Amino acid sequence: MIDNVVRKFNNWKSYRRTYDELSNLSNRELDDLGIARADIARYARAAIK
Repeated sequence: MIDNVVRKFNNWKSYRRTYDELSNLSNRELDDLGIARADIARYARAAIK
């Protein structure tokens, strides 16, 4: 049970880190990466899988 909580917490931290890093990029930088601002959450979720 504790392992599950720790895993979920680590996944959440990874999601937040990725989300925050992508959110801090300018629209131009996101465009260079081929990422729309509306897709940031999807890419952050994909980063933890």
